[in-house]
Amino acid sequence: MENGCNMELNDIGWNFDNSYAELPGFFYTKISPTPVANPSLVLLNDSLAEKLGLKPELLKSREAVLVFSGNKLPPGAEPLAQAYAGHQFGHFTMLGDGRAILLGEQITPQGERYDLQLKGSGRTPYSRGGDGRAALGPMLREFIISEAMYALGIPTTRSLAVVTTGEKVVRETILPGAILTRVAASHIRVGTFEYISQWGNEDDLKILADYTIKRHYDYINNTDKRGENSYILFLREVIKRQASLIAQWQLIGFIHGVMNTDNMAISGETIDYGPCAFMDTYDPATVFSSIDRHGRYAYGNQPYIAAWNIARLADTLLPLLHKREEEAIEIAEIEIGNFFDLFQANWLQGMRAKLGLFNEEDEDEALIVELLEKMKNNQADYTNTFLALTFAEEINSDKSLGLATEDLPFIESQDFLTWKRKWLARISRQQESKEAVHRLMKKTNPALIPRNHRVEEVLKAAVEEGDYVILQKFLKALAKPYEHLPEQTEYRMLPAPSSCPYRTFCGT
Repeated sequence: MENGCNMELNDIGWNFDNSYAELPGFFYTKISPTPVANPSLVLLNDSLAEKLGLKPELLKSREAVLVFSGNKLPPGAEPLAQAYAGHQFGHFTMLGDGRAILLGEQITPQGERYDLQLKGSGRTPYSRGGDGRAALGPMLREFIISEAMYALGIPTTRSLAVVTTGEKVVRETILPGAILTRVAASHIRVGTFEYISQWGNEDDLKILADYTIKRHYDYINNTDKRGENSYILFLREVIKRQASLIAQWQLIGFIHGVMNTDNMAISGETIDYGPCAFMDTYDPATVFSSIDRHGRYAYGNQPYIAAWNIARLADTLLPLLHKREEEAIEIAEIEIGNFFDLFQANWLQGMRAKLGLFNEEDEDEALIVELLEKMKNNQADYTNTFLALTFAEEINSDKSLGLATEDLPFIESQDFLTWKRKWLARISRQQESKEAVHRLMKKTNPALIPRNHRVEEVLKAAVEEGDYVILQKFLKALAKPYEHLPEQTEYRMLPAPSSCPYRTFCGT
């Protein structure tokens, strides 16, 4: 492993400060990435690089590619693999970063702190028999979906770069290898707390909790708590962020696919884009993941699973919530009980915006639920139904970018038109103009999502043919989902009918 000490690497803008590495060694294993044969850069996120204080042009140099591949360490890096555990499909197991290595924490020119992690960078003590490597397709998929989520305004980890390794990985077939550079507010998970709770002691737990509060919820320390327990406030704030995050998933039709506790970030970001997908036809029972045979992580179950995961976090915090276990449990139950009220408030607020509603009426939820039921019964497309409403002639005076009725027959049905009259009557009872209603709906109903069939199309071209042109075009369209540009129109087309349901697989 070469150390990146030359002038070019220093000029790139690396600015590491490795606070996680200062925690007790029990929390991680120090380990360097395993070098690869012939790395080559295939994707670089220029705008993210600039936000991090890095120079995009220099990141395309050979020296930087060696960093992205793990063949060289940037100045100031202290690579390590984090230890964590988790409930996978409800069953507790020891996990950890099996094929990911944290290079360090980049401090941006604005003073923000971000983890830079290499995913697919070799075996670690937590590999559990895996080869520590990743295939090109899943790494490109994470790049696409995470950047789409960011553009949609949903808290998420992001993708800085993808390099091919010049090596093959063996899965069901022989596939080209790749490494993704993932950027996150941190990689601290519910599973991190579960690991400490299971194998550490109360002092270890307090160290982790204090570190996490300082890193993500420092305002708890900087406000007058009036004698309140900081760890109760911490749990409360995590619940708030997760209630907001899951509501945003539901509003956009995103299905994570594998909401294990190790895939719930304490920061409130979406993390791990393995078997995720976006819903076409609206149905709360929708499942895409090939390993979710019983629908545990179906679209409609996501709020309930989030609450279950938070309860597991609360379990780990009990020793810090109160000295007496009975009182600690009571405190935890009260805080967890607030999740659904918070989620529902976030979801209702978002649905009102999607329907152009500025104020609140008691009957709004019934109006929303009625629409969703009609969409389900008529197998209507989720995203395009809201687009049809956004560009309905009754509120869209310029009639731009309207949806052809043949693209969405549901909007011509009597079932829909009956509901639509109620909706227009509801809009007429608010003071805002039709133009204001239209602007609000455009800001909350995207012109496109990363449709599953489109994702597969660009991945096939890149992986099998080495063609990244359509992938770059797709990324450009996804980058501005609320601008409703003419060039985005082609991406809202639905997949051709198929007798085989779409299935996703864990990224390997």
